[in-house]
Amino acid sequence: MPSPEHDFLSDSALQIMESAARSGLFSYQEGSRKLFDFSCDLKKDWSKIVSGQTLWKHDRDGIDKDIRTLLTQRDVSAAVYIARHSTQNKRRLAEVTGSFRDTPMRERLSRLRVFWVPGDFDADAEKARESTYENLRDEMTKDLLMQVVLGGLTPQDVSRFAASGRPGYPLAILSHVKTQGYRSLSSTSKLLGFSTQILKEEVQRLFVIGFLESDSLQGGIYRISDSGNAALDICSRLRDYLHEDLGEGNENKELEHICRLLGIDYPSVPSGMSEPTTKVDIQNPTELLMQHVAQADKDGAIDWPEPYFALPSM
Repeated sequence: MPSPEHDFLSDSALQIMESAARSGLFSYQEGSRKLFDFSCDLKKDWSKIVSGQTLWKHDRDGIDKDIRTLLTQRDVSAAVYIARHSTQNKRRLAEVTGSFRDTPMRERLSRLRVFWVPGDFDADAEKARESTYENLRDEMTKDLLMQVVLGGLTPQDVSRFAASGRPGYPLAILSHVKTQGYRSLSSTSKLLGFSTQILKEEVQRLFVIGFLESDSLQGGIYRISDSGNAALDICSRLRDYLHEDLGEGNENKELEHICRLLGIDYPSVPSGMSEPTTKVDIQNPTELLMQHVAQADKDGAIDWPEPYFALPSM
């Protein structure tokens, strides 16, 4: 029979991902627990299945079985292993994963995400439950959600994106490429109403950041990347904030948590901005990003993605 610690950690993993879905950046659906200790499907314009096992009182063979079960599932986007921290467990896990490096399953090792829990964790202690949940939440959000769900989006990506000196232009380009594609510089320039030189410079920036991708290293025909889609979704929710329409009380704590991990402190910018402001601290990525959102909203050329769940009415 699973221990209280095992059950708490497995349930916490699902609660963390379900809570993060309230950001509106993706939707959440719990999956079957027949094969795994926890499983869910995170949906957007894709479907990413996250499944996991919890290690608390396994022996050596148990770790091998857990990892093999996680890696042999073809449709899993992320294989999560929440494990009790001990020298023995870490050594055995290293042995097991190392044994897969010389097999056809070595490519699937990149899907594995391991989160260590202090070995003295006691699920009967309230403070221990609270601190363990918060630590697990931060680690899973930074690693699992950022890398898998948000396409590897980083604070550096956000900062470089916001640094464009042409407010609204990068968002207009991302939205256009997502909805209409990008076939050539000249045709896209005409459709967007940008000069070819400005468009070329902005597209190259987005390509270097990784928000646009191409089959060619030199670019040419572009498509929006997973991280570019995530940036567009986040900016859509920031637009909701500016319109004071982010939810009840214009608050969304889950979105705020994710944004803070990306270096975006949007509550520091007053909501209700009807016009872009020229008084922006150029050393502040949040202010620069919000200026892009406000200008793109004013220009009216963006197909803003809707949230992936029904926001509460005001």
